[in-house]
Amino acid sequence: MGQLSDEGEEVVFEEAQLYSPVTHDENGKAVVHLGEDHPGFNDPAYRERRNEIATAATLWSPGDPLPHIEYAEVENEIWRTVSRELREKHRKYACAEFLAAKAALGLPEDRVPQLDEVTARLKPLTGFEYHPAAGLVPLREFYGSLAERVFHSTQYTRHPSEPLYTPEPDIVHEVIGHGNMLASPRFAELKRLAGQAARRVQTDEALQFIADVFWFTLEFGVVWEDGELRAYGAGILSSYGEIEEFRGMEIRPLDFAEMGTIEYDITKYQPVLYAADSMEHLFAAVGGFFATADDSTPARYAPARG
Repeated sequence: MGQLSDEGEEVVFEEAQLYSPVTHDENGKAVVHLGEDHPGFNDPAYRERRNEIATAATLWSPGDPLPHIEYAEVENEIWRTVSRELREKHRKYACAEFLAAKAALGLPEDRVPQLDEVTARLKPLTGFEYHPAAGLVPLREFYGSLAERVFHSTQYTRHPSEPLYTPEPDIVHEVIGHGNMLASPRFAELKRLAGQAARRVQTDEALQFIADVFWFTLEFGVVWEDGELRAYGAGILSSYGEIEEFRGMEIRPLDFAEMGTIEYDITKYQPVLYAADSMEHLFAAVGGFFATADDSTPARYAPARG
C-alpha cells in the first residue's frame, strides 16, 4: 500500500518519502530502494528477496492468479512471532468489533498466508479482495480501489533482525492489521466509503484531507468501549510497540478539521489520537464524513480550524 506520485520517483505526498520506492532495471526487474536506516539496507540477501517479491507483483495483471510466494522458514518465523505477541495484546487492547472480525477471518498464525488465501476467507464476509503491490501505490489509486472493495497489499516480510518492527507497510501490517478489520462488515463499509470519497474528489488538497482523516481513524483510531479506551486502527493493532503505548497519548474527541490539517510524523508513535465515544458514534460520524466529502471539504472545515 502507500502512496507515490504517478511519475514514479517524484513523491507528491510526504508520507511516501519515508517508504521504499520501486523502480525497474533495464531487464524489467523491480528494484526496491531501501533507506540507509532500514534494517535490511546492508543485507544483500534481503534486498534481493524484496526485489524478487516486488517483481512478481509488477508482472501481475487483474484476472491473473495472484502471485504465490514460497515463504522461507525465516519469513514464517517472523509471522509466528508477531502473531504470538499480538494475540494477547489484541485481547487486552482491541475493540470487540475487531476481535469478532479476527475470529471470523481465522488467519493462520503458524505461517504467512498467501493473498489468494486471505481473499478466499475475506470475500464471503465483506466482498473485499486483495491485490498484490510491489510497494507504494499512487494515493488516488490506493484509496480509490477501496470503492471497488479492493485492497492493495505488499507481500514481503520485515527484516528478521527486527521481527516486531517495520519502517514501512509489510504483509504483517496489511493482513493482520487491515485484513482483520476488513472482515468486519462495518469497518469494510467505512473503507468502501473512503474509497468512494477518493474517487469523487478532483483536487489533491481534498484527496489529502480524506487520506489524513483515514490516517487518524482507520489507521490510528481509538474508541471508548465499556469505559475503556480500545484501539481499532490497523496501524495500532499491527504494532507490537504502539499497542502498548496508545492509552498514554493525548486523547482528543473526533475532530475532522484537526485530523485533516494537523502535522504528524509517521516514523514515530502518534502523540495525538482521536477517540470516538462509542462504536455507534464511530460508524455514524466517520461514515458520514467519508459519505459527504468532496472538493469543498478542506474549505468547509477551514472555519473550524480558526
